[in-house]
Amino acid sequence: MDADIEFSNNECDEVEIDKEIGGDETIEEPTVGMQFSSVEEVHAYYMKYGKKKGFGVSKRNIRQDDDETVIWFCLACARGGTSKSAVANVMKPRQTVKMGCKARINTVLNVEGGYTISKVILDHTHACSSGKARHFRCFKKVDARIAKRLEINDEAGIRLSKNLKSLVVEARRYENVTFKEEECRNYIDKVRRLRLGVGGGVALCNYFEDMQKRNPEFYYKIDVDNEMRLKNVFWADARSRAVYESFRDVITFDTTYLTNAYKMHFPPFVGVNHHGQSILLGCGLISNEDADTFEWLFQSGCSV
Repeated sequence: MDADIEFSNNECDEVEIDKEIGGDETIEEPTVGMQFSSVEEVHAYYMKYGKKKGFGVSKRNIRQDDDETVIWFCLACARGGTSKSAVANVMKPRQTVKMGCKARINTVLNVEGGYTISKVILDHTHACSSGKARHFRCFKKVDARIAKRLEINDEAGIRLSKNLKSLVVEARRYENVTFKEEECRNYIDKVRRLRLGVGGGVALCNYFEDMQKRNPEFYYKIDVDNEMRLKNVFWADARSRAVYESFRDVITFDTTYLTNAYKMHFPPFVGVNHHGQSILLGCGLISNEDADTFEWLFQSGCSV
């Protein structure tokens, strides 16, 4: 039995590495009978066409067979369909206004295993501007070359604002840049999380285990998510645990102290000794500032 899957508002939501969307090359207008080797090739073509003409592209619906092979799908103008009521969207306005635009292409699986355009609607119900196409979410992409530079500069400690400014200078003007600071920041945040998940979390665990072998009084506790990625950490060394026994009458806890390179808050537990000096009683790394996280952190501290 065929499966129909609808993506009524599925304009690209995530920042991805863009290897397909071209710039100045001539794009042939879609016509019935045009053939492509894969779904990805059709999508790349219509994205290029949409960017050239000045409209956003969204996946409307798709039909699959029992083997999940795509046998039919539709790509349409991002302004197709109708917007939800203003009341439903008041806290989260839509980036792209739906105007019932009918422009689209339908594509079917052919006997050679490729895909053929079976239906084309070119007319839009709104004005299109190639100069403003970059503002559509589906075109806000970080290409592979820029992505690599962002990663390298981030590891080198270069601030994102300076990073982005150099890219604008290289592109000669801001209008030539296909992304904004928000897209760069989202990409860097994703890379940092992956970087920590793959290597940083393991390295931290190994370090804590080594510290505990050197001194059994070293205490630590780690909280991970469902994918075994680091969420929260608490630790206290032997000296901090010893002074806590004598100076635990007043303890301060400050989540605004600083954040690390992965945007995790570093809240220290600080006490005061008999000389009026601040003493470190324990440390934490937390990924959120919600009640569940604080409860986990305080319970971890009380277990010392």
